[in-house]
Amino acid sequence: MKKESQVIFDRNVAEFVTVAAEFCNYLEQAETIKRATFVDTTLKILPLLYLKTAMLPECHTIGEELPEKYVTEETYEVLRMNLAGVLAEGDTYLDVFVEDMKYSDQPITKYISEDLADIYQDIKDFIFVFQLGLNETMNDSLAICQENFRTYWGQKLVNTLRALHEVKYSQTDDEEDECQCEDNDGDCNCGCHGHHHHE
Repeated sequence: MKKESQVIFDRNVAEFVTVAAEFCNYLEQAETIKRATFVDTTLKILPLLYLKTAMLPECHTIGEELPEKYVTEETYEVLRMNLAGVLAEGDTYLDVFVEDMKYSDQPITKYISEDLADIYQDIKDFIFVFQLGLNETMNDSLAICQENFRTYWGQKLVNTLRALHEVKYSQTDDEEDECQCEDNDGDCNCGCHGHHHHE
């Protein structure tokens, strides 16, 4: 068993830090990215983030005080609004896997932008403290981030993944029925024919 303060030097921690920082940087520049690209890249980063978090060594807090926070309410809100702007009408999804469903027969409307901003908040707070380079607070911020993953943002991540997958791969019937080539008798090779999924 490693001493608590040594956990932060584990290779899996280094890999998690790399992916976590990349995730934060990407969301921070999201407003400059087209929706299709943003959705595509986020669908690749999120499973990686989940994997790297799941592979973290067990970590426990050792300090007396909680590490300081970086993300203010204003920072959170600006990011959330930027993400909502990028996702536009693709931002909302119906979630049946929430606590509120115990009291409702209807699915709850959720927002990808809000989920991503929630995940960002925990990850960014961790990255901020970790980059200060003080062993004890680095350890504790990792332990808190790990605990929050288990109880909070891990579930948000997988919910958002499902919603983003829907945005990327769902097509309307109109889009599916349009053949891009001139030869519309079914002999074309464009892939428009024979690939329709019927419910």
